[in-house]
Amino acid sequence: MSPDEYCQQKAAQSGSSFYYSFLFLSPERRRAITALYAFCREVDDTVDECTDVSIARAKLAWWRTEIGTMVNGTPTHPVTKALQPHLDVYSLEVTHLLAIIDGMEMDLDQTRYLDFAGLRKYCWHVASVVGILSAKIFGVTNIRTLEYAEKLGLAFQLTNIIRDVGEDARKGRIYLPINELQQFNVTAADILNARHTEDFEKLMQFQAERAQHCYDEALSILPKEDRRAQRPGLIMASIYRALLNEIQRDGFHVLNQRISLTPIRKLWLAWITYIRG
Repeated sequence: MSPDEYCQQKAAQSGSSFYYSFLFLSPERRRAITALYAFCREVDDTVDECTDVSIARAKLAWWRTEIGTMVNGTPTHPVTKALQPHLDVYSLEVTHLLAIIDGMEMDLDQTRYLDFAGLRKYCWHVASVVGILSAKIFGVTNIRTLEYAEKLGLAFQLTNIIRDVGEDARKGRIYLPINELQQFNVTAADILNARHTEDFEKLMQFQAERAQHCYDEALSILPKEDRRAQRPGLIMASIYRALLNEIQRDGFHVLNQRISLTPIRKLWLAWITYIRG
C-alpha cells in the first residue's frame, strides 16, 4: 500500500463529513488534503484509543519528532510520506502541524474548561488550525480567507462538542464551559449521568446559537474571489450546519445517542453546495 493509499483508506474508514468535500477537488489537492486529514486522525487516535496517558504522551512526542524528520526530507510514516511533498506547494507551516499535536495533548491534561475563552484556545489548536491549513490547500489569494477558515474551524468544533456531549462524558470529558453550566443550573453530574432536563436543553440551545453565529460570521468574511476555491469548506459547512439543525430539531437528545446524517444526505448536500458555487 502506497502512502497516498494509506491516507485514502484512513479518510474513507472514518466516515467523516470531511471526506465528502474531498470528492470535488483536483487529484493533487485531494491527495494533499487527504494526507492532512489522515495526519489529524492519527494524532487524534493516539489520544482517544490509548488508555495509558504516559504511552499517549510518548506517541505524541514521536509524532513531533516525525514532523521534524518530514521537514528534513526523510519521513518514516505513511502519513508524513504522503504529506511531505505538499508542504512547500501549499505553504503548510510546521508550527501549525505542531499546534494540532499540542491540542491533542490538551486532552491528556484537561477534561474541563472554566469558560469559553479556555475552550476557544483548545478549539483553535484542534480545529481552527486545521481550517487554516485546509484553506491553503484549497487555494487562497486573499489573506482574509484564512480568517474565514479559522472561524469556520471553530464552528465545526463547537458543532462536534454539541453532538458528542454524551460520548465525551462517557470518557470523563466535559467540554461545555463550567461557568455556563452554572449559568443554566446544570451540574457536571447531570452530564456524566446523562440527565436530560429542561435546563440542559436551554444550555444546549445557548451552545447552538453560539455555533450558528460562528457559521454566519465565517461565511460573511469569505472574500468573493476565493469562494470558488473554498467550495470544499463550504460543503463541510453545509453538512455540519445541517447536522446542527437536526440536533436542534431533535431537542438536543445527545446524552444517550449520537445524532448523524445519512451518507446519501451528506452526498446530496455536497453536490448541491458544489453546483451552487
